[in-house]
Amino acid sequence: MLTRIDHIGIACFDLDKTVEFYRATYGFEVYHSEVNEEQGVREAMLRINATDDGGASYLQLLEPTREDSAVGKWLAKNGEGVHHIAFGTADVDGDAEAIRGKGVRVLYDEPRTGSMGSRITFLHPKDCHGVLTELVTSAQPSADHSSAEH
Repeated sequence: MLTRIDHIGIACFDLDKTVEFYRATYGFEVYHSEVNEEQGVREAMLRINATDDGGASYLQLLEPTREDSAVGKWLAKNGEGVHHIAFGTADVDGDAEAIRGKGVRVLYDEPRTGSMGSRITFLHPKDCHGVLTELVTSAQPSADHSSAEH
């Protein structure tokens, strides 16, 4: 069962400049940052608030590390802006299978590793009214959520 909006992914050309905009304009601070080599992105998670299920909601800022990454290709075609929406779930595997059973294409056969050690998969935007949709099962929280580069 989907429990919350986990994050909204925003593609950007310059992560540092975009982080500074969100800090200066809204007061949001970086909760976590990392480089995800598999996805080809450098990212910053800006925590917006805690949620009733013990999770949180974030803005995820994404800068491609290579032009051939999914985010790099998307930026080249669309420019900066909202890239995807992610819903939190306690069981990404089960929910992905249930949604697949309703005729929605799930892009990964098995969930992959996402931000902060989460497990993720994506749903095809053509099956979700034009919205790239991510399902996220958060990793157990660790003691240090500072801006550590991985």
